[in-house]
Amino acid sequence: MTVDTLEQGNGRAEPVRIYEGRDIEEMRQVVGGRLSPHRLTVLGAQRTPSRFRAFHEGAVGLYDLVYGAPVRLLVQELPDFYNVVLPQAGTGLLVVNGTALPSPLCVAGPGDVVSMDWDHRAVNGSLALSRAVVDEVAAVRLGDVPREPLRFRRPHLDRADPAVRSWLALVGAFRQFLLSPLALRPGLGVRHFERLLVDTLLDVQAHSWNDEVPGLGTTMLPSALRRATEFCADHAHEPVSVSDIARAARVGVRTLREGFRTHLGTTPLAYLRRVRLDRVHHDLTALGAGRATGSVTEVACRWGFTHLGRFSAEYRRVYGRLPSDTAKGRS
Repeated sequence: MTVDTLEQGNGRAEPVRIYEGRDIEEMRQVVGGRLSPHRLTVLGAQRTPSRFRAFHEGAVGLYDLVYGAPVRLLVQELPDFYNVVLPQAGTGLLVVNGTALPSPLCVAGPGDVVSMDWDHRAVNGSLALSRAVVDEVAAVRLGDVPREPLRFRRPHLDRADPAVRSWLALVGAFRQFLLSPLALRPGLGVRHFERLLVDTLLDVQAHSWNDEVPGLGTTMLPSALRRATEFCADHAHEPVSVSDIARAARVGVRTLREGFRTHLGTTPLAYLRRVRLDRVHHDLTALGAGRATGSVTEVACRWGFTHLGRFSAEYRRVYGRLPSDTAKGRS
């Protein structure tokens, strides 16, 4: 039976059960309506109930799926979204556009034909990136949205690649964040994570837009650096990617990174993080002086710091005391 939608959640930070039961055909219909229509063939006895849960739905969706039986799924043509398959348990075989992949860990996009075989133990995550958010990131990187949808040059995500492992760790952090109370608070958190996941995937996995990034030179002029730092100051409260900063500075991402390294001895995102940390310090100082109300957690989340342990350590390194000390007015 269909259980819940995200809008019917009970306010706790937990995944929402979209479907749970033993009717695999109903499971197929629910998954097809949420993600992509597909054909499903049951290859053996069902041993456990089927389950479909949503951790988050938006520009980026995060789900997990259990069929409880050996099944074969065929997606004739993915619609306007990119699906990252994240196997968590069991075994499977994926074939994308007629080519069998070395492992089920993969990303497929609009127009791809995907076949999946899963055993009864399979538990799979699905990270669904809307074409709209991918196009939005592309517009920032390229200055315009290409006419053709992005295509990844190879669907297989190679876990042996350190960059891929780092990106998967980021997905894991996103999942953890969604299960934390911080995800229920307003602020940068979820939107920042959504754009960050897309932007970094485009850095990690070769794709058809790699060659379209315009050559904007390799020297960053002081005026461009000023535009970049002013953008960071003006938009620190918003989800910002390195591509956003490059666009504001009117230079390419590589030029931006080189300019920050040469002139400021840091990276664009590290600079932005320091701006946000300064804003946190300002707000915590106001708490300590009685000019504002709230908590350290609320202030940190408002400025995009979602991992409180790392935030606390970074704050102490910069300011020489814990954020809670500042919030209590201790010097």
